[in-house]
Amino acid sequence: MKFLRTSLAALCGFLMVSFLVTSCVKDEEPTVSQVADYDAEAALKWNQMFLDVERYSTGYRPGPAPRALAYMGLAAYEACVSGMPEYNSIRSLYPGLVIPEPEKNAKYHWPTVVHFVYEDLMHKFFPNPPSEMYTRMSALENSLEDKYQAVTNDKNYNISKAYGQAVADAVWEWSKTDAIGHDAYLNPFGTYDWQAHYDAPGNWVPTDPGPGKPLFPTWGNTRTFAILPADKLCKAPLQYSESTQSAIYAQALEVYNAIHDDNWEDGQWIAQFWSDDIMGLTFSPGPRWISIANQVISKDNSNLQTALYAYVKLGLALNDACVSCWYSKYVYNYERPASYIHRLIDQNWKPTLDNPLTGETGLTPSFPTYPSGHSTMGGAAAEVLTNVFGNHFGMLDRSHEGRTEFQGTPRFFNNFYEMAQENALSRIPLGVHFRMDCEVGVDLGYLCGRRVNNLPWKK
Repeated sequence: MKFLRTSLAALCGFLMVSFLVTSCVKDEEPTVSQVADYDAEAALKWNQMFLDVERYSTGYRPGPAPRALAYMGLAAYEACVSGMPEYNSIRSLYPGLVIPEPEKNAKYHWPTVVHFVYEDLMHKFFPNPPSEMYTRMSALENSLEDKYQAVTNDKNYNISKAYGQAVADAVWEWSKTDAIGHDAYLNPFGTYDWQAHYDAPGNWVPTDPGPGKPLFPTWGNTRTFAILPADKLCKAPLQYSESTQSAIYAQALEVYNAIHDDNWEDGQWIAQFWSDDIMGLTFSPGPRWISIANQVISKDNSNLQTALYAYVKLGLALNDACVSCWYSKYVYNYERPASYIHRLIDQNWKPTLDNPLTGETGLTPSFPTYPSGHSTMGGAAAEVLTNVFGNHFGMLDRSHEGRTEFQGTPRFFNNFYEMAQENALSRIPLGVHFRMDCEVGVDLGYLCGRRVNNLPWKK
């Protein structure tokens, strides 16, 4: 019995010492958190802010805004990928992009990392926002910083802040090596002479009202992230013809008659709902899909990992779609429906795109028609959003709910492809695109989106 009592006492003592030692070791070692442990707040709020700032920023539509989204999304993803065990870094795909390595065993507070990535890059990509937007950005910065400082200690907060800023700075420096895209918003028209590129009827000419020259003529040579060089040129448009029996004449008649048919009210609701053409009135057509992603992430209560994955893929896809579209636009140099209709059908006809801020009516975007930028970016967005959230994500798009300047009443969609198709064809009743622009554009966008989906994201 004495031996048994001694053995039991020794065993109890051993177990107690083991427990204390284990506890001390556990307390001393930092717990490595994962990005999926946090909600999407930091990424979501900054992408919501992006929509407000871009809406009022001159020179960012149509290409510089998607480009900024690509770099911001890439920076946030790469800053956090070490805390996303199922995901790969894709930095090695891009020569010259050098991302600082995270500290081993450091306990990062991932929302803080994400916040400082976006804060840093928003100020770099939008160095001179309107004063009201600057005030709102500052309020968001203070709000998130106060919140995140309150839930983590100074050491973890400071190391997270420093790492987010370091990654943002590295991505910004790489962005500057893109000679065409970087700072293009400062000179949207460049030195392009449209008359030197006018060879025959059917080539693009300025439309009135308008600036008299085309936007971003060299945007097709901006840096891309996933597409192949051959992907930038879509198939050739319909052959130009003035024959009333020709396919292009039939498509011009479709545009002409769209504002006179029995479905005029529904057509105009769809046209205005997807327009996003007017600076100061709404965000631009690429960021429209960020608005949709924001709604999806909120509705689905996505975690931070899912949000970062969605935003980086969407940004890259929108960038590449816009670049490929603009490359094709200036290769084919096809005139707008308004030019064709005025010359051959009715010189008094007007598109239904109006600017309620200035009172201008009958507007047409100032660049070649083929393919459609809205359609291309919509197709790309549908591909990546479907890949992230699935093909059965029904939602009511509230992007313009409550607007009174145009018909922004929410519309329900069963999936993202349905959205992309309606977005594309909405350009016909608006009077700014032929059907061929829309159909080929959305197909080009699907290709760009698939290229992004096929990058080596998952392990």
